[in-house]
Amino acid sequence: MYSLRANLHWLCGFDQQNTGLIGADGGWTHYERTCWRAEPGSAIFRNSNVNGRGGTSGRSARPDDPNGKRVLMDTIDIKLKMRQETKYLTDGWDGTNRDYLEGRMRTFFESWQARRDVEADPEVLTRAIKELCDDFIGFGPIQDLLDDPHVTEIMVNGPFSIYVERSGRRSLTDKVFDDEQHLKYTIDKMIAKTGRRVDESLPFSDFSLKDGARVNVTIPPISADGISVTIRKLVESVSSMENIVQLGTLDVRMANFLIHCLRGRVNMLFSGATGSGKTTTISLLSAYIDDNERILTIEDTLELNLKQGNLRRLLTRPANIEGEGEIGIRHLFVNALRMRPSRILLGEIRGAEAMDYIQALNSGHRGALAVLHAATPEDAVTRLETMALYAGLNLPNWVIRRQIASGLDIIVQHEQLPDGSRKITHITELVGLDNNEVVLKDIFRYEVESMGADSVIKGKFVAVNPPSFLEKIRRMGIEMEDALFKN
Repeated sequence: MYSLRANLHWLCGFDQQNTGLIGADGGWTHYERTCWRAEPGSAIFRNSNVNGRGGTSGRSARPDDPNGKRVLMDTIDIKLKMRQETKYLTDGWDGTNRDYLEGRMRTFFESWQARRDVEADPEVLTRAIKELCDDFIGFGPIQDLLDDPHVTEIMVNGPFSIYVERSGRRSLTDKVFDDEQHLKYTIDKMIAKTGRRVDESLPFSDFSLKDGARVNVTIPPISADGISVTIRKLVESVSSMENIVQLGTLDVRMANFLIHCLRGRVNMLFSGATGSGKTTTISLLSAYIDDNERILTIEDTLELNLKQGNLRRLLTRPANIEGEGEIGIRHLFVNALRMRPSRILLGEIRGAEAMDYIQALNSGHRGALAVLHAATPEDAVTRLETMALYAGLNLPNWVIRRQIASGLDIIVQHEQLPDGSRKITHITELVGLDNNEVVLKDIFRYEVESMGADSVIKGKFVAVNPPSFLEKIRRMGIEMEDALFKN
């Protein structure tokens, strides 16, 4: 890295000797020679007249080359040197004035052009400066994908393979990083302000970006094929329950039913596979919680997007480099019960905290919302029971099942169908025990009818049974019409 003084002289166009940039004899220094490479590439300079030798498009001759050999300078080389020379411009950069940064970079190139009598291809120069600005004040080649409202997920499989998901379908993009070091630079920038880390001792990490996008990074040695980055974006176009009704995730009756259940302080578990829409549903539904309620969320990464004023968000903490200081969901859940919550929202149940969750449901904490990974409502109950056993209390299974049936009211099952669409396939009530088995009853479900020639699945939402807690909800002053449960 060159000194700030040298950078300033270079940026301002001073041919001052001994700056490490321009040789004492006005010739080419080591810096300039290392900018050039004799291999094919997308040259952005074409020489107009260097030492009396005319140039051709896309090529430039070194003045100290006795044979007049033409060599190319590609975009990657330009960006590499520009990162070194202009890094000081972005120290403490707040990203609010991109035009200013682009202007300073153009000044840098113009200084180079005037001194060396070279001509820049305007189109490629503009692209190189844009890519550099994306690196400095964004996240490099994936910044355009992050800004694209139609992209819901970004999957980086090493520096040269980037996939995206649009409308539930995945496709390969033409975006690439310059090399693995460029990808590492971007990951470091993503993770810098999160308090998380990823290195050989902890080769994977989950964190959230400022805009709410959820990021997973996995690196060697556990990622055998190289660095992997998965980004699940917060879809800004989906901002209310009406939006997911329009998208066909559920129908109006089901949306109204869930809103009534929320206001009636029904305990709900949101189940489904990764990417099926659980977090989106719980975030949108939570908007109907009254502002006077005290809400506590417990998460590994900040995913739930709530706007209420009396909101406290608790976040797990991984162990430090010495292996100490880890704070898991179970620690946070126990602490949350002492913070006088009106409602607890649990980002995901995945371990022994399931026992604490079940105990809270049976000790008066009504209206709790939680997320769990399971393929069906039946599997959700089984997984909840299994994870409760992780607590090591040696309780018989029937005791755990009785508490699940007593404390949990409904399961909202999500699924991403083969055509990429996301549906709430079941809203299922837990009605009690029969021979020590939890009895489930569907209130609503989605029935698949056919798949069209365009591979789009056709089906319909049907009401199956009214809930057994219907009268209890009505006694709380919530009007839940009988028409909701009629087809």
